[in-house]
Amino acid sequence: MGYRLSILMLAGVLSLLSNSSVTIARGSALPYVVVDTGQSVCYDAVREITCPQMGRPFYGQDAHYNGPQPAYQAHGDGIISDQNTGLMWASAGDTKMTWQEAVAGASTFRIGGYHDWRLPTVKELYSLILFSGIDPDPQQGGAEGLRPFIDTRFFPFRYGNPAEGERIIDSQFATATRCVTPVMNGVQAMFGVNFADGRIKAYPIEGKKYFVMYVRGNPAYGKNDFVDNGDGTVTDRATGLMWMKEDSKKEMSWEEALAYCEDLELAGYNNWRLPNAKELQSIVDYTRAPDKTGSAAIDPVFQVSVITNELGQLDYPYFWTATTHASLRGGANAVYIAFGRALGYMPDPRSATGTRLMDMHGAGAQRSDPKIGDPSSYPHGRGPQGDVVRIYNYIRCVR
Repeated sequence: MGYRLSILMLAGVLSLLSNSSVTIARGSALPYVVVDTGQSVCYDAVREITCPQMGRPFYGQDAHYNGPQPAYQAHGDGIISDQNTGLMWASAGDTKMTWQEAVAGASTFRIGGYHDWRLPTVKELYSLILFSGIDPDPQQGGAEGLRPFIDTRFFPFRYGNPAEGERIIDSQFATATRCVTPVMNGVQAMFGVNFADGRIKAYPIEGKKYFVMYVRGNPAYGKNDFVDNGDGTVTDRATGLMWMKEDSKKEMSWEEALAYCEDLELAGYNNWRLPNAKELQSIVDYTRAPDKTGSAAIDPVFQVSVITNELGQLDYPYFWTATTHASLRGGANAVYIAFGRALGYMPDPRSATGTRLMDMHGAGAQRSDPKIGDPSSYPHGRGPQGDVVRIYNYIRCVR
């Protein structure tokens, strides 16, 4: 039976060992607690498996490490308190609204006697995501067999209604985080969280409507406090996590990425691991993007490899996480975060190929790639926006 000790930077914070997973405790005083993803089962490259022991293939994935577990308290007035993050939530109702209406509505939103509600940032809203959800086929006609990526015991949720012309995945929630560069060939956008399919992408601020929740409390949530330790590592004092300052400098499959972090020895530590989706998203800097700042969407304290993307542009990689993006077909996909342009192929009858490649989702988007395969098998990407498929992505380990 494999056991692994993880000692975080905060004094007195210890890892608690269990049969097949490591419980990562974090100090209650942290201003930016990264709540666990809720993923409790393991996967190989295609399907669910019994969680492997240390040293075996696919060890080190999300289910092997348990962070602070989701903990909510429901109040009689419709308010939900998050016991980990210090954030308080309330729904704006079951009716979708435009982004402008969502922004304006915060100033007049009154519930529970509070007057300081705000539209959440993408990091605040993403704190609620759970990767126990099931990614739908966008074209399926109903929700049979599905599980949303949010705890419906506490938070309002409904899938899109195909009878009203919606796709089943049309359950996007608005945030206050603007995409700093246009996407989809000139569209001004904000980053939304989709609790139907478990993704982040840039959505238009004009011509589309979204579900809305408002938030209050803990104004420090989502704000990083990085310190360069001078030994090839960076500590985020806001989350208690330590990161590789440099990335892997090469792309790998998902299985290789897991092994790379498990085998890593850096700065005297040997308890590195591949970060889960919420941990990696915590270090995205949504004020940065290649076309805005000439950099990756991350604080410049980190070093990021430069790649040449499918458009022939200098760009920055997609980075693997330890989190499987499960669907009704199994566990063949894993979550990545795009720290550069999040490219996709869109139909274009003027093109010789019938498609046009562009930044579809914005730097900081969260999508998923197949864990194995040949990228050339996806010449026009996949999914509703033709997401570029790379399969071999980069790595930044955490402890």
